[in-house]
Amino acid sequence: MSITNDEQILNLLTLNCWGIPLVSKNRLYRMEAIAEKCVTDDYDVVCLQEIWSVSDFKMMRAKVCEKLPYSHYFYSGVVGSGICMFSRFPIQDVMFHKWPLNGYVHKIHHGDWFGGKGVGLCKIKLKNFIINVYVAHLHAEYNRDNDEYKAHRVLQAFDTAQFIRMTMEGSDAVVLGGDLNTEPKDIAYRIIRGVAGLEDACSISNSKLGTNECANNSYTPKKLAKKEPDGKRIDHILYLGSKNSKIEVANYKHPFPKRVPNKDFSYSDHEAIMASFKLRKGEFDKIVGPDVKESLKEALAICQLALKSIKRERIWYLIASCILVVPLIWSMGLEYKTPYIGISIGINVGRLFLTAVLCYVIFMSTLWNSVEKNALKAGYRAMELHLNQLNNQLSST
Repeated sequence: MSITNDEQILNLLTLNCWGIPLVSKNRLYRMEAIAEKCVTDDYDVVCLQEIWSVSDFKMMRAKVCEKLPYSHYFYSGVVGSGICMFSRFPIQDVMFHKWPLNGYVHKIHHGDWFGGKGVGLCKIKLKNFIINVYVAHLHAEYNRDNDEYKAHRVLQAFDTAQFIRMTMEGSDAVVLGGDLNTEPKDIAYRIIRGVAGLEDACSISNSKLGTNECANNSYTPKKLAKKEPDGKRIDHILYLGSKNSKIEVANYKHPFPKRVPNKDFSYSDHEAIMASFKLRKGEFDKIVGPDVKESLKEALAICQLALKSIKRERIWYLIASCILVVPLIWSMGLEYKTPYIGISIGINVGRLFLTAVLCYVIFMSTLWNSVEKNALKAGYRAMELHLNQLNNQLSST
């Protein structure tokens, strides 16, 4: 196929690699296999998530450097953001926006807070086109029926959409790839698409093409595989053209085989997705997306509930701190009144434990509570302002 400077093809891959050291199964084998696929297949840009080990990124960079010579890892938080990008074309600029709300520091078993998650941007020059490629990994949904992170994910979605809106000026096209941890009907998905005005590359496909908990994935529990064989579509490739450039989806698919060659396991617990875009000069015809105003109203209601919950939690933490102070004061000097050294040691150990718990509840009721409350308020005010602007635009037309 003959391609001119006024028309270009962009093949983009995104995959959550499930690369948690000491936790993820078959990690080293899978990372090498993913890197090998990036070399043998025809990709121009690769967006990866959950690359939690920098050594994995360096290994991949060394393997793909001839095919994808340009790369960037977005460092953040305690263990790194986990997101990175490889490109066949020059990366002219990079930027990272860390989300104010990233889960809870005390939820060590979830670990999202330690990643310092956010949205990364690489400005890529593809011949005569400047393309802003974004990569993101929103907070996971650990319990759909009782989702304690719903407000966090909604604000991350709004933050991502705002970041895209405010950095896309001067680009010919915008593409967002990543594990957004939100299904097409969910509020976070509707916020990202609606506020940033993005289209979904999956819209050209007639099949569902789930990306997580799919029956054909070796890491999917049998119970989930039977319940929903197609899995959930929570990994997405979204895009937008400009006044200068048209962008359309030529192909959208699962590019990886079901298993790593000569192994009995999949490349990741997520499925990779690939979109092939055709770019050409001209004005992009925007399709009407989700109802932004209704999505924002729903998001504001979620934030209001979260703010009320934070207020209740602070009261309970303060009550708990008052209760813990009583035995601590009562135990002062108690170890000197007993003739038994074992009891004396036990009293000191118990006091040490109670002191640690007291420090924790004081921290949660003061510093952490204020951080979360202010982050929620900031997001709430920003969404409220955006909604008012939309209403004013409607009333003036």
